[in-house]
Amino acid sequence: MPALLSSLDASRLTMAAVIVIAYLACCIYFLWPRRQALSLTGEGGLLIAHASQTGFAAQLAKHTAAALQAAGELAHVVSLRDLDSQRLHNARDALFIVSTTGEGDAPDPAATFVRSTLNKATDLSQLNYAVLALGDRTYANFCAFGHRLDAWLREQGASRRFDVVEVDNGDEQALSRWQQQLAQLTGKQTQPVWQAQAFTRWRLSNRRLLNPDSAGPPCFHIELQPVASASWRAGDIAEIDPQNSTWAAGQPLPQREYSISSVPVDGSLHLLVRQMRQPDGTLGLGSGWLTDQAAIGEEIALRVRENENFHAPASDIPMILIGNGTGIAGLRALLKERIQAGRHRNWLLFGERNAAHDSLYADEIDAWIAAGQINRVDRVFSRDQEQRRYVQHRLLECAADLQRWVNEGAAIYVCGSLQGMAPGVDAALNQVLGSEVMTALSAQGRYRRDVY
Repeated sequence: MPALLSSLDASRLTMAAVIVIAYLACCIYFLWPRRQALSLTGEGGLLIAHASQTGFAAQLAKHTAAALQAAGELAHVVSLRDLDSQRLHNARDALFIVSTTGEGDAPDPAATFVRSTLNKATDLSQLNYAVLALGDRTYANFCAFGHRLDAWLREQGASRRFDVVEVDNGDEQALSRWQQQLAQLTGKQTQPVWQAQAFTRWRLSNRRLLNPDSAGPPCFHIELQPVASASWRAGDIAEIDPQNSTWAAGQPLPQREYSISSVPVDGSLHLLVRQMRQPDGTLGLGSGWLTDQAAIGEEIALRVRENENFHAPASDIPMILIGNGTGIAGLRALLKERIQAGRHRNWLLFGERNAAHDSLYADEIDAWIAAGQINRVDRVFSRDQEQRRYVQHRLLECAADLQRWVNEGAAIYVCGSLQGMAPGVDAALNQVLGSEVMTALSAQGRYRRDVY
């Protein structure tokens, strides 16, 4: 009998030990600090932060996350717009995919991060990271923002997993190196983080000159009809393959990007293309192809790139749309989308050279005003008076109205030239609204730009 009791006691002790071990294992699994620190939203995993001006960095971040998830890794994608020092301090592993705009500047969605986080010291000694920097070697400060971010992270004590990977205009070899580094990082072979979307066939159905006798280069309204089904949103970018080089036997030519000027309900994709010429007088590669060399009815190689940063607000808030020159293209698409949705609280400010020759899409805009689909339009023509006037000057003159619209919740969208117009408008907005308000608008996604 004592032997039997001893055996039962041993069995009970063994069972109790198994239960305790299982309980401890569960506690370790669910409460282990590293696992908690990896999570920003409760989902856990690797943080992938992006900053994109025209959508490419955001696209790469999503593809990188998908590649890692396919390899069994947890990954969470976030815009730099929504990242701050506290979230970074809570992370353990992060990938940064960031572009550079203009002459070495951060893209607009990173503006708040730069002001509130990048210029301050914070302890990031717990963080392991890597940077994929996107840029264009034709600019002097190639990938400058990516390198600035990398330097700041190292200064805060973060550990770099591998050297910054630089990408020149979507170079696929550089992106392949990024994929190889990720494979070494995870110990698993990943799917390609990005494969260029194939160009599809569109038919050139219409082309007309909008500014005859203008003092500036000719501007052409271009209409392209998809051979197969296609979709896009106002704010998205059309990438054109000049002379359909990817379909030809020769060396592929650099693609050209244009703001889409229409919405799908129009039945065709519209572009506004200014005809450019080289110093020797020859037509530009992309603009020459679209405005002169391609025949009506000819097929054009095109692909659409999503640009979430310039999509219209989801809610029915007022919009102030500001632009110059061919920037009216992106604003026109936004207005069309808003009007289609029954959202008529729109204020357009647009600048060009002369009213007699450069009133682009004037009949259409006037019809929207007459129908009550736009509240207000301010046109500024720089050369119709002795002293040059631009849209930024009109903004200063309309300071009280601008403040009122913003106080009523308006979003401000700017489209057009990076040189001259964009910084001039930004300076005027800061003068009228104040830097604190502009910082808040940027953080809330109520100040967005498509500038080039």
